[in-house]
Amino acid sequence: MRADPADRGDLDLTAPVARYWPEFAAAGKQGVEVRHLLSHTAGLPTWDEPMTVADLYDWPKATARLAAQAPRWEPGTQAGYHAVTQGYLVGEVVRRVTGVSLGTFFAREVAGPLGADFHIGLPAEHDGRVIPVIPPPPPSAADQEPAAPGGGQGEAAPRGRGNPPVDPADANTVAWRRAEIPAAGGHGNARSVGAVQSVLACGGTARGVRLLSPEGCERALAEQYRGPDNILGVPMRYGNGYGLHSGWLPNPRTCFWGGWGGSMVVVDLDARMTVSYVMNQMLDQGGTGDGRALGIVVAAYDGLSG
Repeated sequence: MRADPADRGDLDLTAPVARYWPEFAAAGKQGVEVRHLLSHTAGLPTWDEPMTVADLYDWPKATARLAAQAPRWEPGTQAGYHAVTQGYLVGEVVRRVTGVSLGTFFAREVAGPLGADFHIGLPAEHDGRVIPVIPPPPPSAADQEPAAPGGGQGEAAPRGRGNPPVDPADANTVAWRRAEIPAAGGHGNARSVGAVQSVLACGGTARGVRLLSPEGCERALAEQYRGPDNILGVPMRYGNGYGLHSGWLPNPRTCFWGGWGGSMVVVDLDARMTVSYVMNQMLDQGGTGDGRALGIVVAAYDGLSG
């Protein structure tokens, strides 16, 4: 069984998004390709129309607004971290292709077969297991405000003032847990993140289950963009769905991503290694995280070479 719609032939990463989501062609987006959604180059890093946190719980509203707005740059030519919008953009393509929501697809095709305790839209029976998010310390006068999902700088919004502005306290509400907010609202632990990402590290098969072909794994490493990120304010290399090795990781065939507050996963395809770190105490005072996860990654590589 292969969970990836691209592996199944149901989805072409170089096809226009509008092939699967016709309404998305509005406002000059006919040329936006699926790979642009995966690489933060689609030009939709946030919503143009004012949004509230409650609007994030309304999937039709959130996706319809993205479909209606114009890109902020020519897709594929620039990048800007689509901190929250990426989940709705990719999720709506998945819904159009498979007929089910991203959370349902993930549970049925990925987490379920792997036995991974990770959820996009948390069922009520798990509420008692959730550890509250602890916000970061207040920034000093010399620091910028902590970057929340949807925040950033440049064209999108001043750092920490996203659209909508999301406070760590929002992540502790029942409404947030139930909603499918794929890029910011997953619930799990380091073991479950590692279990899911080990599929990529191990050539498409983990725990006796094949979810990707070897060719599907290679698609993650196909560079889509190299240059400055308009939102993060740092140089980035983007593949399909991941940041790519850019000097701070030992092996070139490595990809990664981080989460709000400091969590991180690193996938090394040559070492067949996945390192995952999650936390509930936020220390992040900026969009690129703190040093806790990096220390664990360095220790893992030290273990390989020791």
